[in-house]
Amino acid sequence: MGKIRLTMAQALVRFLDNQYLLADGVETKFVAGIFAIFGHGNVLGLGQALEQDSGDLRVHQGRNEQGMAHAAIGFAKQKLRRQIYACTSSVGPGAANMITAAATATANRIPLLLLPGDVYASRQPDPVLQQIEQSYDLSISTNDAFRAVSKYWDRIVRPEQLMSACINAMRVLTDPADTGAVTLCLPQDVQGEAYDYPDYFFQKRVHRLDRRPATDGMLADALALLTAKRKPLLVCGGGVKYSQAGRALREFAERFGIPFAETQAGKGTVPSDHEFNLGGIGETGCLAANTLARQADLVIGVGTRYTDFTTSSKWLFQHPDVNFLNINVSAFDAGKLDGVQVLADAREALNALGALLAQADYRAGWGDAIAAARAAQREETERVYAVEYGGAGFVPEIDDHLDRERVFAEFIAQTDSALTQSRVLGMLNRELPPDSVIVAAAGSLPGDLQRVWHNRGEHGYHVEYGYSCMGYEVNAALGVKLAEPQREVYAMVGDGAFMMLHSELVTSIQEGCKINVVLFDNMTNGCINNLQMEHGMDSYTTEFRFRNPEGGKLDGKLVPVDFAMLAAAYGCKTYRVTTEQQLLDALADARRQTVSTLLDIKVLPKTMVHKYLSWWRVGGAQVADSEKIVAVARKLQENIDKARDY
Repeated sequence: MGKIRLTMAQALVRFLDNQYLLADGVETKFVAGIFAIFGHGNVLGLGQALEQDSGDLRVHQGRNEQGMAHAAIGFAKQKLRRQIYACTSSVGPGAANMITAAATATANRIPLLLLPGDVYASRQPDPVLQQIEQSYDLSISTNDAFRAVSKYWDRIVRPEQLMSACINAMRVLTDPADTGAVTLCLPQDVQGEAYDYPDYFFQKRVHRLDRRPATDGMLADALALLTAKRKPLLVCGGGVKYSQAGRALREFAERFGIPFAETQAGKGTVPSDHEFNLGGIGETGCLAANTLARQADLVIGVGTRYTDFTTSSKWLFQHPDVNFLNINVSAFDAGKLDGVQVLADAREALNALGALLAQADYRAGWGDAIAAARAAQREETERVYAVEYGGAGFVPEIDDHLDRERVFAEFIAQTDSALTQSRVLGMLNRELPPDSVIVAAAGSLPGDLQRVWHNRGEHGYHVEYGYSCMGYEVNAALGVKLAEPQREVYAMVGDGAFMMLHSELVTSIQEGCKINVVLFDNMTNGCINNLQMEHGMDSYTTEFRFRNPEGGKLDGKLVPVDFAMLAAAYGCKTYRVTTEQQLLDALADARRQTVSTLLDIKVLPKTMVHKYLSWWRVGGAQVADSEKIVAVARKLQENIDKARDY
């Protein structure tokens, strides 16, 4: 056995450079590279190691720690979790900035390796710059905050601990059921400490992503349940996409006449025009899926976590005898809603169950309901895509008690635009290349996209909705572009989310990785404005308005922002869009560009797509001066009584 004397950081880099993943006979280098922002807590340790010999790892210069980590998540998600980027930051605020991204990765079950610098293991120079001291426990640092949002967490206080830490990190990062953020905290003194590492630690390691088959007992239980039902409904979750089980799901649906609906993570696995595809389901679901969901006597959840948005807070499935059949590689998710559990890979389980159903000569009893629901959906989509502002008396899709005549007049006078959000979305759906990828995460756009976006290309729908993290959109788009450089990538983002975080737009310029930012500016956190007004409140601190000297509230005039000018300063090709023709011209010109672009589209508030046959449980005041709020509280209890208890 040979020995290699290296610093802990040098050993870490060499180890990461030799990790591979084998899935379906294809071997892939697992760690593509590292996003880095160097500070005193990592530049002389991990930074020195990367400068000396980064191997085949590509190092990117991040601009904001959360932003670069979101880019890494976007990359791993688009790669179907089969390849990752690591992220390194300095100690203190640099590390803390990545906590939100860690939560985003873990909530979505996306592998993300974080390597934050840490305080001195020796404690000799303490307290060092950016160190938090807790008098009751001197072992605590900022990095302990990662524990709550990581699937694996470790602090390497001796260089030889690196070995077991790395092995466990890879175990979690390559686990389809239990993956998420992995945080290895690197004390800045230990990063530079030397150790004689065994050479076998650096040998090529191939991690097998094996497909777990369903047991005979599980399949028998599933068969008995399914054959007793006449109106089953498949729910296509993200697990279908990551398992590459789209074809298996499609064939299963066709063979047995079972319609399927999509979660945000599952959408894009099967094209929207498939005859059994009902579209998005739940609180941000569409008319077709939510119509049939209420009639289903069996819900077959494939690779879904059953979030409150998917189930409409456990309210959506109203058939008196509805049961649940859960196909999932995660035992935690398979056990939800008291479902019959098939703990297995999605593709393997669908194929095995399909063979048994064929022997039983099973066929669902939906009749013409599927085609009718899809026809109604097409008509509704065409309607909202055609909505145009009609002047005085115009009623927007979100018809609440906002003083819309006043707001519309002010918005149009200030922006010279009367574009509606749903109309712009329809034009984008028609004009964007079929093989492009759209990226979204928060605000009203994910709801609009799940309800009416017609997906055509394979894995062209990339929406982060497990954490719905504002600021994910632009930064993740860079990760998607790194994953698939041959495709056009469009970040769909509202003005509120764009202002939250768009740091890696600069990195996209630096790297020559063109992304397109499609920014919907309605001068409002519109999604939450809709929510508060739907629940009896007035518009309160969700519109972007100046403070009014008369009364001292934020109800003055709208605050104008020239997002095109901002992006132009970064080096983007930009467009200010206030008419349909300007939008068409901008889209055409943006496709000819080789540099990142930004379309600053001014859209009227309240013109997003409304909800369909859904309910979402949110906390409301049971006591209030407003009778409208009290009435909503009464309605809340009525809907809770209709929902499942667990």
